[in-house]
Amino acid sequence: MPVFAQAVAGVAPAGAMSVIPALVFPGFASGSAGGNLVLTFSAAMAVMVLVSLCLRPMARRMAAVSGLYSYTAKGLGQRTAITAGWSAVFGYGLVAMASLLVVGIYAAQMFIHLGFALADPGLFTALTVLAAAVAATVLMVRGIRVSAWFTVLMESLSIAVLAVLMAVYFAFNTPQVSLGSVLGWDGRLDGLAMGIVVAVSAFVGFESPTTLGGEAHRPFLTVPRAITWTPILMGVLCLLAVAAQDAALKEATADVAGSPTPLSDLFAHSSPLSAAVLDLGIAASWFACAIASANALVRILFCMGREGTVPRLVGRTHPAFRTPAVAIVTAMPIIAVVPITIITSGASLQQSLVDLFTLAAYGYLGSYILASASLPFFLRRIGESTRVSWILAAVTTLALGAVLWTAADVSIRAGNLQSVIYGAVLLASIVYAAFLHIRSPASLAAVGVYDETRESDLFHSRPTP
Repeated sequence: MPVFAQAVAGVAPAGAMSVIPALVFPGFASGSAGGNLVLTFSAAMAVMVLVSLCLRPMARRMAAVSGLYSYTAKGLGQRTAITAGWSAVFGYGLVAMASLLVVGIYAAQMFIHLGFALADPGLFTALTVLAAAVAATVLMVRGIRVSAWFTVLMESLSIAVLAVLMAVYFAFNTPQVSLGSVLGWDGRLDGLAMGIVVAVSAFVGFESPTTLGGEAHRPFLTVPRAITWTPILMGVLCLLAVAAQDAALKEATADVAGSPTPLSDLFAHSSPLSAAVLDLGIAASWFACAIASANALVRILFCMGREGTVPRLVGRTHPAFRTPAVAIVTAMPIIAVVPITIITSGASLQQSLVDLFTLAAYGYLGSYILASASLPFFLRRIGESTRVSWILAAVTTLALGAVLWTAADVSIRAGNLQSVIYGAVLLASIVYAAFLHIRSPASLAAVGVYDETRESDLFHSRPTP
């Protein structure tokens, strides 16, 4: 259950289906993104399936606490693993920040649709983010099983709410949009790549079960299964949702299409109560996503603390719950303060979400590239190298690299600092790895050592008579 819950909550199906397409849509509507939602999400799904195929063989052979970080250490070495770890932490952290921001936005929107007059919507949103961060911290400290059951419940209810409301809405408000309009594409690859980077945010987190290798029951079975099927199922759900939203948003007014909560505003025109129910479902889904992303992040930090590449205090566990409590209480205040700062500064919430999700996608894509490239080297080290693994790793790495490079080029030419910020993170990780190599070679050599396979991971242990 924890593995499945982590995978489901990591991709936040209901939340991603509701929010991510709306973030991609404005650029397509204005003609600046050069694509369409169905094509963009189909491409993002294909890339994520390739990544899952690269991760699966390593997940079947190594039960890791830190997931991609440890896979990279075993395949491409410790110094490269530092970069993969930093990139993954960057991605998980930003998705958690964006998730808390979405929770605050939709919670405030829910009260507005219910007819409550909020004296200061910004303050209410910020306080909601703070309350959500505190609640997430408590659930994570209590343990992965507690948070797992909670996230599965939240996601199941959210998906059911979204499916029912979408069906009812389109039954009474059939859009007058042709199939060609939904599937058409103007042939511009640069804008498509930028759209894919944002669309990838709907899938990232599918690999987060790899961070539960040390806590999962039968991890060599459950973890590979979860990371294989999650992007496929998420892709099917997303394609159904984006096709419907593409048609609906193209008929929407400019104020709805440009809103930070466009799908909710669309429903509000027909039924404010339905919009409020949708707001609650979306907020619950992204709260579950915040927990899942933070769970994955703190387990990487925990592993780094155990190895000594970050302060060893971070590698301590709670005395009663045996969870990475120090890493949790270290990371969560940072995760909470960013969305609160965005809200109190008066920045555009829609643009802030785009920036956070795009930066997170850069972090994920960077870690995916290194982990995918590690596959054949990982297998060669244990004497199981195959020609298929080399081809799969090469195709996946090239596809990820092409998307990331094109998106970075478009971003830089547009004067956006997203690529520069991520580039600075990569450079800092390389410098830090070089510092460890010179000043603390023992800590660097310990990278990946903490994750060791145990007999209980492979076999069922029988109770003693």
